[in-house]
Amino acid sequence: MLVSRISRLSTYFTKHQKTRVPCAASRCIRYLQTSPNSYHGEYEYEDPKSEEEVVHVTYIDKNGNASRIRGKVGDNVLYLAHRHDIEMEGACEASLACTTCHVYVESDHVDILPEADDKENDLLDMAPFLRENSRLGCQIILTKELEGIQLRLPQATRNFYVDGHKPKPH
Repeated sequence: MLVSRISRLSTYFTKHQKTRVPCAASRCIRYLQTSPNSYHGEYEYEDPKSEEEVVHVTYIDKNGNASRIRGKVGDNVLYLAHRHDIEMEGACEASLACTTCHVYVESDHVDILPEADDKENDLLDMAPFLRENSRLGCQIILTKELEGIQLRLPQATRNFYVDGHKPKPH
């Protein structure tokens, strides 16, 4: 009876992509469920599927060079910057624990963005070169209303090396 029950469980778990893992006890069988790998910013590495979801973002680096990027609705501007080799660090990988994705939101788009929550405001208080239009890039999710948004990178952030090292996304 125990053998037939284990056989049925084994069939069930095989169908549902579970992995059989033997344990120390001779009659004990444990199953682990695995899920597909998911990477930070994975969504931003997909191109827009249609023109209706395209949102153009202009990043202006600390030297004044502008890069116009074609993003899409739902993109996080930090990960979008990483995809296109814009020098926005994002040391905490959008976990809202640092200020290395600090940006200045140019033009009228400041009023369109949702208001920063308390945690973002607390972190921004620690950001060097803080301005009224400062935001954390990891907290800006693109919507169609943000078409043409311009984001200026500050002269420095806290995690950058003093010797001119250019950080790479994690």
